[in-house]
Amino acid sequence: MQVYHLYKDMLYNSSWRILKNREDSEDAVQESFIKGFERIHQMKEEKYLGSWLKRIVINYSLDVLRKRKKDVWLEETLLLETEMEEIVNEDDCTFSVDKIKDCIHQLKEKYRIVLVLYLIENYTHKEISGLLKINESTVRNQYRRGKLLLLQLLKNS
Repeated sequence: MQVYHLYKDMLYNSSWRILKNREDSEDAVQESFIKGFERIHQMKEEKYLGSWLKRIVINYSLDVLRKRKKDVWLEETLLLETEMEEIVNEDDCTFSVDKIKDCIHQLKEKYRIVLVLYLIENYTHKEISGLLKINESTVRNQYRRGKLLLLQLLKNS
């Protein structure tokens, strides 16, 4: 129970940034703990438990997203973590978190997912490539384009 309370919020936030749905994110957290405890014997070092569970929840969330995408168009929104106070662009202009959230809301899904995984979840381009099953060069291009679009939206809003 202590492990659950220690990691549940982190896992929920990671899942929610991808799925943008409370119920699906709660399910992802629950499923991740179940998978994690079923495969706990595969874990090599206890100190990596949090990052290991986080990888499970992100993979599960991406699977949910893929399944959902087959049936309906996804709402293209994303909110940054509440800890994020502000972002500064190359012109030293400061933007509020609300402004950033509004602009991210406007990004296409392919850019939003790559930006979240790279900037917030700290995945490498290679890891994102494996998760999304696309070329690493495609990930780099989507990251670059997504970042430019986000900055452009921020400047114009």
